[in-house]
Amino acid sequence: MPQLGLLHGRAWTVFLGQLRRPPGAVCIRAVRSHSQVAEALFASQLKPQEKSNFIIKTPKGTRDLSPQQMVVREKILNVVVSCFKRHGAKGLDTPAFELKDFDIAGQFDPMIPDAECLKIMCEILSELHLGDFLIKVNDRRILDGIFAVCGVPESKFHAICSSVDKLDKISWKDVRHEMVVKKGLAPEVADRIGDYVQCHGGISLVEQMFQDPRLSQNKQALEGLGDLKLLFEYLTVFGVAEKVSFDLSLARGLDYYTGVIYEAVLLQTPVHAEEEPLNVGSVAAGGRYDGLVGMFDPRGHKVPCVGLSIGVERIFSIVEQRMKTFGEKIRTTETQVFVATPQKNFLQERLKLIAELWDAGIKAELMYKNNPKLLPQLQYCENMGIPLVVIIGEQELKEGVIKLRSVPSREEVAIKRENLVAEVQKRLSES
Repeated sequence: MPQLGLLHGRAWTVFLGQLRRPPGAVCIRAVRSHSQVAEALFASQLKPQEKSNFIIKTPKGTRDLSPQQMVVREKILNVVVSCFKRHGAKGLDTPAFELKDFDIAGQFDPMIPDAECLKIMCEILSELHLGDFLIKVNDRRILDGIFAVCGVPESKFHAICSSVDKLDKISWKDVRHEMVVKKGLAPEVADRIGDYVQCHGGISLVEQMFQDPRLSQNKQALEGLGDLKLLFEYLTVFGVAEKVSFDLSLARGLDYYTGVIYEAVLLQTPVHAEEEPLNVGSVAAGGRYDGLVGMFDPRGHKVPCVGLSIGVERIFSIVEQRMKTFGEKIRTTETQVFVATPQKNFLQERLKLIAELWDAGIKAELMYKNNPKLLPQLQYCENMGIPLVVIIGEQELKEGVIKLRSVPSREEVAIKRENLVAEVQKRLSES
């Protein structure tokens, strides 16, 4: 259900708020570690512990995220939220974490905000590099019109809509069987519905439906088709029409949708060229819900709304699995510089250097030991992907210089002590 806290304007929000953390929500802990401390903390929760008077455990329906998982999740959220802000969104938060929503509320000319929602979906899914995707579009008025002209009793609209909604998971034969055997629909009525709901295409299919002798007699269906035609015109201007398909099987059997509905699915490239791409899962969805806000307003004010939800958890699982499959490494910190020494009794000099870097806004680390050996410090930088190392020792201190080491190339140069920040900033800006 879309966010109800906003009645006018725009909002990028999480799912409808509850007074408790919902099932599947994520518990986030910040961890700062130089070795495997973070992983050990998580692993320790899985080992049998000595009996005590209380047990510390993750709340039901939640899970911890490791540092690697947090990096992946934050990248996804940054893409989503940045896109929302690019489209003029205002923040509105509720205590839930499953989805990221973008909703536009208020009186606007037809299909302009609806087209923007689809454009936003395309931008986010393209930037996340999830592979090929398709956004299926339909309209509840067209669906209701189809049911009416095919002879479905109005009392069965919702039940039949629910059956049609299963077409992305099961065959038409199985859907028809459910309609006829389980829901009591006449076989000839089910067959007429099948002639429609197995159709999909672009603007040409919209034009074709306008000429349909049965649908052209239904006012609701004509209104929906008119809006879809306008929608495709705007999507063409936005340059995303080729990513959108008018799919008459898309039902999204939720009562509060009143007009256009849409769902984004990832596609799997077929083995043979003549085969159609396979749908491997929905990652975003939305639609128009003009009557929903009024249902919760004591005065019954009607506030037209259209919105979309991005399935962050679903996307997170997909990205995480792909990274495991291809063995991709993940940087768990954003550290830019490591302050090191090859000699004993240089802790205070290292602290002076790192304070200078921090004060300049540079992300820096050092090892929490008085007299660390140089090799473990350099190995840590390579393992963590830290690009630069600042090295100070007796010779450097005597000559008033600092050694600056590039971790990828292992090249070292001596720079004047007073030029440290400027040189580091220059190197970072060039990388």
